[in-house]
Amino acid sequence: MTRALIVVDVQNDFTEGGALACAGGAATAKAITEFITGHPDDYAVIVASRDWHDAENDNRGHFSSSPDFVDSWPPHCVAGSQGAEYHPDFAANLATVHVKKGQGAPAYSAFEGSTDQGKTLVEVLHDSGVEAVDIVGIATDHCVHATALDALEQGFEVTVKANLCVGVNAGGSREALTDLSDKGATVSYE
Repeated sequence: MTRALIVVDVQNDFTEGGALACAGGAATAKAITEFITGHPDDYAVIVASRDWHDAENDNRGHFSSSPDFVDSWPPHCVAGSQGAEYHPDFAANLATVHVKKGQGAPAYSAFEGSTDQGKTLVEVLHDSGVEAVDIVGIATDHCVHATALDALEQGFEVTVKANLCVGVNAGGSREALTDLSDKGATVSYE
């Protein structure tokens, strides 16, 4: 079965010191790089997604000076900013495809993004004959969860590698992983 790896939002703003930091984000970036390096032939495609929000607007309410941390957030991952760049411990050069999402709008799933050439993630995966996806990255309880749900909806076999993910909080991450398991994803801790 042809597999792809989807690396979700391993960006400076989602790691320690960033605008929406997740504790353990830097260690997760390093662990993902080590995993990819150790499994060079496992994937037909390695996709890395990034939030890439507009600086000059609120991205349709996604940015707020009084965020509720559910539907609105402090400004983060502004296109071209240091916060939007991949974390330095994630070797982004190992990704064969890069997807940007949230350009002027809220976006959580990597499937809401596109390449700089305008291809959607679904198109990229279908063009490569991918039938199954492994998903890793940040944050388990938000963008990883949304990406995995969309992958299931698109008919892919989905495995979330929980040991290569980090969430905003432990409770929300557990709930997200349980939800994904209940909906047909495999949750792996290896």
